[in-house]
Amino acid sequence: TTESGASHTYPQQAGEIRKGSYLMIKGHPCKCTEISTSKTGKHGHAKAHIVALDIFTGKKYEDLCPSSHNLDVPFVKRTEYQLLSADPETGEVSLLLESGNCKDDLNLPTFVKVGEPTDDDKKVVEEILKGMEDGKEVIVIVQ
Repeated sequence: TTESGASHTYPQQAGEIRKGSYLMIKGHPCKCTEISTSKTGKHGHAKAHIVALDIFTGKKYEDLCPSSHNLDVPFVKRTEYQLLSADPETGEVSLLLESGNCKDDLNLPTFVKVGEPTDDDKKVVEEILKGMEDGKEVIVIVQ
């Protein structure tokens, strides 16, 4: 497509990225797992070595760039919902909005259209379904 995706990201200097920060590497939204900075040569610039995992696939990406260089950081919105129901067969979930309405357009993390579910996805689904079976109030985080 011709869309640059610019409206979904904002610039941040590589030197300001921390472990746990989100950033784009090679067009993939990632969460930083390691960052180290190194000084280079007499007239060189400090470089940032960033290791991050794709937030959707769990694939590892690395980037090496000057710490003064701007990187694209995706806007990540984090919302908590109370779980009303989850169907382990179809993957459909029903969530309660603050307004009292239901949000029915999401699936359990193991029901993916692209790629394979990660081990974390499988673990989260187990926890959601177990909490539901035990009759507990389950709060899910969507981001």
